[in-house]
Amino acid sequence: MMMFLQGPCRGAAIVVSEAEAEVDIFDGDPPPAKILLAQHLQAERQRPTIVLSLQDFKHDGALLVRKPVKTDDMLSALKEAKLLQEDLARKKAVKQAVPVTVDAEEEEESEPPPLKTYVIDQEERNKTSKHQTAMRFDEKGFQAYIGSLPDIDVNDPAQFANAAYDPKDYFQGYIQSAFMVCRAKGQILQLQSGWKPIMIFPHTLEVWLDADDPQLRAFAGIKLNSSSTSKMSITPVNSHTMGLGGSLDKFQSMDAFLWKLACWTSKGRYPRTIDYTQPVYLKSWPNFTRLLITPHALRIAALLIQGPRTLTNVAQVLNIKPQYVFVFASAACALGLMGQAKREADHLIQPPAVKPSKGQGLLSRIMNKLRGN
Repeated sequence: MMMFLQGPCRGAAIVVSEAEAEVDIFDGDPPPAKILLAQHLQAERQRPTIVLSLQDFKHDGALLVRKPVKTDDMLSALKEAKLLQEDLARKKAVKQAVPVTVDAEEEEESEPPPLKTYVIDQEERNKTSKHQTAMRFDEKGFQAYIGSLPDIDVNDPAQFANAAYDPKDYFQGYIQSAFMVCRAKGQILQLQSGWKPIMIFPHTLEVWLDADDPQLRAFAGIKLNSSSTSKMSITPVNSHTMGLGGSLDKFQSMDAFLWKLACWTSKGRYPRTIDYTQPVYLKSWPNFTRLLITPHALRIAALLIQGPRTLTNVAQVLNIKPQYVFVFASAACALGLMGQAKREADHLIQPPAVKPSKGQGLLSRIMNKLRGN
């Protein structure tokens, strides 16, 4: 959120402590957040509330911003929140200036306002894997976490042409195909891979897998051969006979599952569907609250949301290793959030230059002044 407000929203708001805040922002979808939001809306509020949600949400004093959050929608909500905040401040000033006395009998007869309650499904509460918050990595931790490739240096420009991989050669490609089939048919399906079965639930956008992350990470990096692919099959499943009630912690959201699977498959490479010499663009802001956050992912997203750029240009502008841009591109492409810029205008119009974060030296300022004169 800090990077989103600073980058795409161009500093329209900043994240501060609760005591200094003028507006509250809630993620309105995870069950624990719904409980907090309900409690927050029931209490007397001192400032406007913005709710980020995939679903419709209506409540007095609360502003809805649909996910995935778009810059224009957020800016509009912030502008409206500012007007509401000014109105609240005026009412507070009037209340303090003119004390209001209430007759004791009238106060006893008055009924309390109705409370808005939320019924949280007990099964949803137990799906801890699905609702867990994002995991963030620094460069050192991420390198050990994702692994490396012995036969290629993904940070060497001379090897960029070979730093691509085809998701269809790995488990990632079969998961993506299974997700497409499942959504198209609208029924629960089971993917058999010769490893562990995966249940896919299109209506709740979930997957169920009886394996931990280290096991999945190891399987994700294995290039499949013909004997492995021959064991792949996808079949319909009867939801009443699955018997998954005792293992609800094995559920994960489809997007979070596919995002991290693409990261582990990538190992710092970019998908072959992307031409690294041509600009790419970001269709919408990723839901980082529920995704594996790779190093510099927020900075990469903030830069690409402004306009198309090549992967290598992103690395140069941000002064980071190309592997971090490549792995982000792999995950974003897997979720359909990134595309190759194919319009003529994307090649004719240069994206706006990004000013360096560090201050210019004295010599650089003098040279810029001379050029201007």
